[in-house]
Amino acid sequence: MKKTMKIIGYILLALLLLAGVMLYKVYDYPVHSVEFNKAKFSAVDTDEKIDQLTRSLIEKMSLDEKIQQLYGRPISDALTLVGSSAIFGRTPPVYGGGNERLNIPPFAFSDGPRGVRANKLRTAGDKLGVTSFPVSMARGASWDVELESQIYDVIGKEMRASGINYTGTPTINLLRHPAWGRAQETYSEDPWLMGEFGLAAVNALQHHNVMSCAKHFALNSIENSRFVVDVEVDERTLREVYLPHFKKVVQQGKVASLMSSYNKVLGEYAGNNHYLLTDILRDEWGFEGFVSSDWFFGTYDGIASIQAGLNVEMPYQKVYQPDTIKQGIEDGQITEPDIDELVFDTLRTQLKFGLAEDPMLYPDSIIATSKSIELARIAAEKSMVLLKNSKVNNRPVLPFDKSSNKTIAVIGRLADMENLGDTGSSKTTEPYVVTPYEGISAYHKSLGNKVVLDKATDLNASKKLAKQADQVIVVVGYTHVEEGEFLLASEEANKAAKLGKRTGPKTDGGDRENLKLIPEDEALIQALASTNENLVVVYVGGSAIDLSSWDSQVPAILFSWYSGMEGGNALANILYGDVNPSGKLPFSIAKQESDYPYFTPYTEKITYGYYHGYTLFDKKDIEPAYPFGFGLSYSKYDYQDLTVLTPELTQDDTLKVQVTVTNTGDIEGEEVVQLYLGFDNSAIDRPVKLLRAFDKVHLNVGESKTVELAVKAKDMAWYNPEAKEWQIEKMTYQVYVGSSSAKQDLLVENYTIL
Repeated sequence: MKKTMKIIGYILLALLLLAGVMLYKVYDYPVHSVEFNKAKFSAVDTDEKIDQLTRSLIEKMSLDEKIQQLYGRPISDALTLVGSSAIFGRTPPVYGGGNERLNIPPFAFSDGPRGVRANKLRTAGDKLGVTSFPVSMARGASWDVELESQIYDVIGKEMRASGINYTGTPTINLLRHPAWGRAQETYSEDPWLMGEFGLAAVNALQHHNVMSCAKHFALNSIENSRFVVDVEVDERTLREVYLPHFKKVVQQGKVASLMSSYNKVLGEYAGNNHYLLTDILRDEWGFEGFVSSDWFFGTYDGIASIQAGLNVEMPYQKVYQPDTIKQGIEDGQITEPDIDELVFDTLRTQLKFGLAEDPMLYPDSIIATSKSIELARIAAEKSMVLLKNSKVNNRPVLPFDKSSNKTIAVIGRLADMENLGDTGSSKTTEPYVVTPYEGISAYHKSLGNKVVLDKATDLNASKKLAKQADQVIVVVGYTHVEEGEFLLASEEANKAAKLGKRTGPKTDGGDRENLKLIPEDEALIQALASTNENLVVVYVGGSAIDLSSWDSQVPAILFSWYSGMEGGNALANILYGDVNPSGKLPFSIAKQESDYPYFTPYTEKITYGYYHGYTLFDKKDIEPAYPFGFGLSYSKYDYQDLTVLTPELTQDDTLKVQVTVTNTGDIEGEEVVQLYLGFDNSAIDRPVKLLRAFDKVHLNVGESKTVELAVKAKDMAWYNPEAKEWQIEKMTYQVYVGSSSAKQDLLVENYTIL
């Protein structure tokens, strides 16, 4: 017995030692430099020299070394990465490629749609927080492309200071339906708005020699079934609706990389879809970068992926196994030159960015500077959308009066929550977060007002407080629990998709199963709606909601989104008029959920149609609750004198129009001037109108500005699937210019393409 106990003791000790070693390995995740030793390479100042250098390096590699360039890391490193995040709350960069013998450093990957995902440690346990911006959908609501450039300039700098040179951002998947769980990570329901913002992001990142990986290519607009769903789409819809923004970042932005999506496209997984990855992306668009897979569940067949043109499997080696590849070569399914070409795309891109001159140095001190944090606040302010602002006693509810001796009630379960959105791949670690209550409380400190927090655990108490307060701010919406990246295991997702319904308890993230707020928030709004005339409902979330049960009952509604680390301060500045709201909806809000295209979180197959969002509402003559491009201001803007400067065009010309916009209110502000093209005279089925230009202009009180907008004739084309080409119709078009996509908000004139 003693001998047995002794053996058991040794076994337990050995297991403890093994666990300790593994825990230390998880904690001591290796950090690699991604900087090229430029002294080891001759000057490569032309594309031709980069090509030559890339070919010469590949020629020096063995087949095994080439295969090592085709994946992120071995499975053991991937498990270490997961453990480091789960146990220590860190997300180190994920490395890939590299060849020490040939002086090629690995690349270091981090996500980053609202800030750097990877956590850099100054010393053990000392987290260096990054600047955390409002989510992408909020920034899309700013309609401010220059602002997006500034934001990604900061993110690019902080990437480099964190040792990152490859990033999985921007996300430019289309918002087809507002229930999509990852809506917050993208910009809009509209391909044009999406493309302009995606281009700004790519250009700003790559200015700092961070390789941008735009994602997810393609048709990834459903979350819970993302590992299994097969998306059916016709050729026109694919080309005109779901690919234009990817094409823009490829051809205009020269994006370094794309990430393939999890889903199938027309029966073939995107990670081994030759039509997407080679026929369209490389042969038609001329893409010269590299494609990496979506993580863990994005690859299924090593040979098929090589044949399709997938360059890198991330984050670890799953299907790109040496035995598989060598057997494929032996069987004649693939050749070693096929491997060479895949390696060439990746290595050439690495060399192009790694050997380029940096515009600056990237020390730790540039992370989360006061200037960057100020930009986060400004971004939140410019993003917020004022949907409703009724008049009470002949004046609008907002901005609230900011005189002294007042009681302000801030009510709701989210009122004092650090709630920045998704905690999947877009999570950030920031120095601090200003909640709505904290921002409003700080604002009133100097005014001597009393700010009362009520987390709405007792509706009767909340009603009593609201009746007694001078101003009521009701904070409702979502968290990462209700919407976000779906982190359920693929096997469970498979099962749910096959059955067409959720198979277990609700897990964090994923698609929303309906568009209403959670029952507690719905009940809170209903309870407080009639208690106080000076009441605003502040919505926190990443997409459209169903407001139908309470919209008419409340005097004011503000979309504040997931507004970043400075969101609470920004909210106070908006509510009290220090900042004039200028955000506009980047999507349409329907009166009823059935007005949107068919959507279900759990399915093995779905069809994406030609119409969605405002194009669907226009075509079916459905009046939305709030139209695409809509947003109120504390000022009023008058549009006059729409003039077509080029009334007749050839197919190589550019449409130019101008319009005069005047601030007729009593506060300075910014207005988003929107241009749509109309196709009333088309011989084929086309949308009623499409966004094709916009500009955000600042106007002082009483100031008028003549705004000029331009659209190239090629951007009026439709894709003819029979001819397999883009064609421009010779006809008379309409040009609409105004403050939103609603007919009553637009001036209209005609022009002709001869």
